Amino acid sequence: MVRVTPGSADVLKKGHHLGILQTKYMDSEMVIHNGGCHCGHVRWRVQSPASVTAWQCNCSDCAMRGNTHFIVPSQRFELLEDSKEFLTTYTFGTHTAKHTFCKVCGITSFYTPKSNPDGIAVTYMCVDRGTLTHVEVKHFDGLNWEKSHKSTGISSCSKE
Repeated sequence: MVRVTPGSADVLKKGHHLGILQTKYMDSEMVIHNGGCHCGHVRWRVQSPASVTAWQCNCSDCAMRGNTHFIVPSQRFELLEDSKEFLTTYTFGTHTAKHTFCKVCGITSFYTPKSNPDGIAVTYMCVDRGTLTHVEVKHFDGLNWEKSHKSTGISSCSKE
């Protein structure tokens, strides 16, 4: 189920695989989520709760890609098989964020965010169906990055 917080766009359409918009409190029980890119060459697994907070950013890159992601500590993320062979990375500005995407289909299923260089941002729409039970979408004002980074608490998302 997905809840969109005030000030953020309604990013899901009725009938999406997470179902009808519904409010549910975050749980802390960890589950394994599998996911990857559109063509299937990039596959990964990540450990996080079944209920996550995802961030919709309006920075120049995220706004163009339409990416909404949840963040986990990097040690909870694992690339599978030969996925690394199919990845390429784009950086700009401070080069802190590593925008990783599939060389074949172009999908960014995960990346290293500027807000959490010690973590991984997982595109929640790239998680295989069945393990995410709730996604709360919060807005991150990437156009006013420093202010938003300080006020949202996003930096704590990559901590154990």
